[in-house]
Amino acid sequence: MEGKSGKQLIVVGDRVLIEPEAGEGRSKVGLYLPASAVDKQSVQGGRVLATGPGTPIGAPTELDEEPWKIGSGEARFLPVQAQVGDFAIFFRKASVEISFEGKEYLVVPQAAILTLVRETDSGVEPLF
Repeated sequence: MEGKSGKQLIVVGDRVLIEPEAGEGRSKVGLYLPASAVDKQSVQGGRVLATGPGTPIGAPTELDEEPWKIGSGEARFLPVQAQVGDFAIFFRKASVEISFEGKEYLVVPQAAILTLVRETDSGVEPLF
């Protein structure tokens, strides 16, 4: 994510950068967060602004080799499911608050994300 001062905020690993949604109750995308969840701050929602490349993995052919013999090939990642523009509901306690150029954001590991709401333009009806 590019900042105003020319600095770049890079999300690493399987983490997701989220702009938290202000307010409580019904989210902007129409999801209703129960009062019990909001009051205890156990879950929160927000818009995904950036994602990391995912969880690093080794190539299957390299698994049988001894670690010191594995070549330094191109990095491979298991990508995160979240995409820029998705609305995420996540466990609040797993997030870390950061401030970048005067704005507050949350960094959330993929494992803490409960659901994603994504706009579909394919013309195919979603299940829900």
